[in-house]
Amino acid sequence: MPAYVHEHPLTKSVIAAIPAVNADYKPADVARSALELAWHIVTAEHRFLNAVAAGAFDLSAPVPPKTPSDVVSWYSAAFAADVEKLQTLTGEQLLKPIDSRGLFTLPAHAFLLSGLSHTIHHRGPRAPAIYGESYDSRQACP
Repeated sequence: MPAYVHEHPLTKSVIAAIPAVNADYKPADVARSALELAWHIVTAEHRFLNAVAAGAFDLSAPVPPKTPSDVVSWYSAAFAADVEKLQTLTGEQLLKPIDSRGLFTLPAHAFLLSGLSHTIHHRGPRAPAIYGESYDSRQACP
């Protein structure tokens, strides 16, 4: 959980940096828009955390928000609730096998790392500079 707590504000800062006027931008026709990708990141993370806490995946989908700031608000509330639930789990609950859509079954705790890796993968290393200077921030320097 410390890694999630560390990464949460970074993820929020990346989503908050999406200009609302460009939230529908897609780099290609087959790609998700910036807003769709932001929503995918936060709902997938919530789905992983909630699966660990509940012992099973809930594949229902919340209604997507209309702006990046709405995504950040939803994400903040969902994350706080998820962390609160996870802090009460026992070792036995963290070892409980969880099925992932019939594709594979892993101990609950393994989905914590999977969820975090998924968030970081989709969030990307680009602007804003969340781990120190990024390519984008370096390009902006005179």
